Amino acid sequence: MQGRQILETVHMLDHENLDIRTVTLGISLFDCIHEDVDRACEKIYKKVHKYSKDLVATADKIGKAYGVQIINKRISVTPMALIAGERSPEDYLAYARVLDQVAKEVKVDFIGGFGALCQGQMTRADQALIKALPLVLSETDRVCAPICLGSSREGLNMDAVALAAQTIKGAAQASKDQDSLACAKLVVFANAVEDNPFMAGAFHGPGQGELALHVGVSGPGVVKVALESHREDSFDVLSEVVKKTAFKITRLGELVGKEVSKDLGVPFGSIDLSLAPTPAVGDSVARILEEMGISQVGGHGTTAALALLNDAVKKGGVMASTHVGGLSGAFIPVSEDEGMIEAANKEALGLDKLEAMTCVCSVGLDMIAIPGKTPWETIAAMIADEAMIGIINQKTTAVRIIPVIGKDVGDQAVFGGLLGQAPIIGTHHNNCQVFARRGGFIPAPIHSFKN
Repeated sequence: MQGRQILETVHMLDHENLDIRTVTLGISLFDCIHEDVDRACEKIYKKVHKYSKDLVATADKIGKAYGVQIINKRISVTPMALIAGERSPEDYLAYARVLDQVAKEVKVDFIGGFGALCQGQMTRADQALIKALPLVLSETDRVCAPICLGSSREGLNMDAVALAAQTIKGAAQASKDQDSLACAKLVVFANAVEDNPFMAGAFHGPGQGELALHVGVSGPGVVKVALESHREDSFDVLSEVVKKTAFKITRLGELVGKEVSKDLGVPFGSIDLSLAPTPAVGDSVARILEEMGISQVGGHGTTAALALLNDAVKKGGVMASTHVGGLSGAFIPVSEDEGMIEAANKEALGLDKLEAMTCVCSVGLDMIAIPGKTPWETIAAMIADEAMIGIINQKTTAVRIIPVIGKDVGDQAVFGGLLGQAPIIGTHHNNCQVFARRGGFIPAPIHSFKN
């Protein structure tokens, strides 16, 4: 039995796009706080470089030893609003440039955490940092910014939602020559988790230790292939197939992650088993749903199929490891999934269906390109809708929306690499000004009082 499972895993590696999607090294920067910007930046550079300088080489070595490719190597740091405090945009840019510099020197793909946690009230530092993000994200290449705007315990901070929406518009304008690429490095959350290894939302939370290595394993191609031999079977059988496949993937990810962790001398954190697609053919979450019988993703039945997939992935992962964390489920980033792109191009998949799907999957409205002329008030309302899905249902939800300046429905936005490309999807035309400008809090739901 064990020998057969080993052979099946080898086949997944060789033929079905199974990989370790990312190893992310979390680094606490609390001991780098200093009132002098230059001194703080110096301390940040030294610490991040010290602990991450061997990350890429170690990950590549371990991956080669086990015959598995580790696609992305990343760093996450303590939310920068907690480290820098209230600063000018130019000072925040200095912090960001140091992070960008060290990320390039150690050859990681992204460095996350240039963000703020304002699910309660915003501090002056939170506000100042968020306002600086259009400058920061357009002037750096690898820095990513997560912002938490609400939680099931606190409710939804609508002042922060409005500010975030204005910032998204500003970031789009500041990077308009790159199809508003800066927005792809900015994500807003409800119920953000502190051990998420996936960008752009990764940050090293205040509740984490000094260092931690988190692993993100993917493999939508593996799941699709596993389902191909069960086209006549019931949903009960499909659930078991996905669960057993997720179990094998998680085992591999934990093994590789712990080896990388051991070699680096860094505590192992958690493994995130999220089916995160790429633009490559054969690596699509949409195609898994279609394998279950949906003629094209976005059609009736899509949400139910996604719910089954997400639940079975979590069950398989929890069986395989006591360290499952992060988001763990299925991602539906439109620009990064060739099946989603095709469905959006054929107008089979729109914002309303995507929002419904986020009720049952990991994260939320992810890598969705919309017309550049979309008002910030509309973006704020979209964020509020998605955030409240997470707050009411006690799950993580997020929005990574890209208003592509100069483009409209029917056009394409091209981001390149893992970020892929996306058709511009239309939004509703209702006027959201009164709603978006009210401010205050949408109160936490009644179940927030559980202790």
